[in-house]
Amino acid sequence: MLRGAPAGAGGRAVRGAGAADAPPPALRAGAALVSGPPPDPPPGGWAIRWFTPAAEVDLCGHATLAAAHVVFERLAAGATAVTFASRSGPLSVTRDGERLVLDFPARPARPVALDAALAAALGARPAAALRATDLMAVFDDEDAVRALAPDLARVAALDARAVIVTAPGRGCDFVSRFFAPRVGVPEDPATGSAHCTLTPYWAARLGRARLHARQLSARGGELWCEDRGARVAIAGRVAPYLEGAIEVPA
Repeated sequence: MLRGAPAGAGGRAVRGAGAADAPPPALRAGAALVSGPPPDPPPGGWAIRWFTPAAEVDLCGHATLAAAHVVFERLAAGATAVTFASRSGPLSVTRDGERLVLDFPARPARPVALDAALAAALGARPAAALRATDLMAVFDDEDAVRALAPDLARVAALDARAVIVTAPGRGCDFVSRFFAPRVGVPEDPATGSAHCTLTPYWAARLGRARLHARQLSARGGELWCEDRGARVAIAGRVAPYLEGAIEVPA
């Protein structure tokens, strides 16, 4: 059960502001906070914000899956679709059997020059480098990605929020890893937002829209992606393992 990316998702009866209040710093490690529908939400809309241990971020896939699960199972029991108002615009999540499917904005990458700083940070020279929201390093095979032991201090010093590394996969279309020490995430177990960049890249390279991906973190992650032009669909499973209540003083 303990595979993929752990995320905490919490709901508050916050209405009228259009976004949930920020949680206390001690509760921000991999958290998504959901509030009730803002004044002018998209149909079925809720508001969502995401927090790493070090920063608020503008998009987070695994925490959105967790938040959708909370909505479907607790806050709007029986619902099969939800739209969140977010810093990245409206984001919808739908049920598809045992999976939940995210509809996220595509973030296509453009080629950039390989520089020595990226290779030194990763401890290996990639075959190509690209940039979207994050840097992306492309390697020739899965083993090279699996073997990486990056210098996280050097990764944090790069001119990028985070670094995605990727290669063709065995038994799947592509593999990846994601390093974001600058925002308090040395290596993310499974990163939906990275697949907003990976999906259009591999769809163009492989010549097909539907892709099966694995993330080679210690916990591992498995995702099913579809290139939809300006949007990407990213599907995954949710395995709830802990539920409770935390009282936060006003």
